[in-house]
Amino acid sequence: MIDVGEILDPLLLSRWQFGLTTLYHFLFIPLTIGMVLLVATLQTAWVRTAKLKYLHLTRLFGKIFLINFAMGVVTGIVQEFQFGMNWSDYSRFVGDVFGAPLAMEGLLAFFFEATFIGLWIFGWDKLPPKIHLATIWATALGSVLSAYFILAANAFMQNPVGYELNAEKGRAELTDIVAVLTNPVAVWQFPHTIFASIMFAAAVMVATAAYHLSRKQHVDTMRTALKFGSFASVFGFGGAALSGDQLGLVMVETQPMKMAAAEALYKTTEAASFSIFSWGTPDGAHEIFSIRIPYLLSFLSTHTFTGEVEGINDLQAQYVQEYGPGDYSPIIWVTYWGFRYMIGLGGIAALISLVGLWLTRKGKEPKPWAWKIAIWSAPLPLAASLAGWIFTEMGRQPWIVFGLMKTEDGVSPNVTGLTVLISLIAFTIVYGALAVVEFKLIKKAAITGPDEWENHDDPENIDHAKLATVY
Repeated sequence: MIDVGEILDPLLLSRWQFGLTTLYHFLFIPLTIGMVLLVATLQTAWVRTAKLKYLHLTRLFGKIFLINFAMGVVTGIVQEFQFGMNWSDYSRFVGDVFGAPLAMEGLLAFFFEATFIGLWIFGWDKLPPKIHLATIWATALGSVLSAYFILAANAFMQNPVGYELNAEKGRAELTDIVAVLTNPVAVWQFPHTIFASIMFAAAVMVATAAYHLSRKQHVDTMRTALKFGSFASVFGFGGAALSGDQLGLVMVETQPMKMAAAEALYKTTEAASFSIFSWGTPDGAHEIFSIRIPYLLSFLSTHTFTGEVEGINDLQAQYVQEYGPGDYSPIIWVTYWGFRYMIGLGGIAALISLVGLWLTRKGKEPKPWAWKIAIWSAPLPLAASLAGWIFTEMGRQPWIVFGLMKTEDGVSPNVTGLTVLISLIAFTIVYGALAVVEFKLIKKAAITGPDEWENHDDPENIDHAKLATVY
């Protein structure tokens, strides 16, 4: 029999709604950040070399960037209301700390980004090529800064620093903005996110190039896009792996339960192995079969092959003693598989790019199946990023601010489950419609390809008035 009270639990529904809106908004963030960096690089190549194919690629992927940017702005607005609607107690608790980096993001980074993106869109026929190039790099800088400030705010939830508790007012108050902005979680989460974003943008570029090359369209231009995107994908994976390694060390130091949950490691172990695959109970407590790499978990956690990794049982006992009775472990199967999907899907995407570079070396023509794999592999880096964020946020549970506030204590006390359910359904419908629109617009731009001119290679002599009509 269905328990209506459980279905209409405000805490459960608020968590679902926040997860839906956050992950949906995050669909657009990596493509925006990664694509603006790739577009800026392509435009730089055009200005420096005067090769028209780089202009074609700048225009094509600039369209995709703009479509995605606009959709990201629309979906991001909802995030601001989430805190006040369903998480008022949380907002009250962290507002003084959260306000600073979020204000910097809105008033500095986003304003900077929005200003220069306007100059880039409307400046094709008005600005000299090098000045116009500067506007897209300024837009990229604004996007990157925006990401950093948001990640710094999120890092406070993972590792609270730069604050003091005001017991009388029941909130955390900012004492050191530098500490908040240099939080070690943010310092390594930032490059990890940027490199992952480059991977997704590169995958979209590779898929677009593969589509046209499979039909022998825009061959010279798309071969350049394929090679550029493939190298960017491999570069992004390398950067994500290195920064992720450092982020893992920080995670062990600040949230050891999250690393234990990533491996479903219940007993504190030295020289701990890492399971690539495991079969057993969902919580990982009883393993039937697994494929393991010896010593790898210890190396990831301590950079030594014999280092000690604390287990869930010992950490649970420590937390009970420190914070009082309660279950301080996250949902193990979510963290376990989220961690592996993040690594595995990202690795597969990079491997596909490496294979693509090999198959197309020296102008060779790969088999039709290779083009299909390249096209259908485009979502892999995005799926890896989403899995990583699920691991990051779910692995922090039951805390909404680690060690300071539990998630159950942050929900709005006067919001009913029915109210949240109605808004959850409404957001799901609207977001579903927006997803269809976004996908169709990007697909149309990618399939249409660039509008090519055969002459006017020189950036100084290009017909800017005609070029401006593209946007």
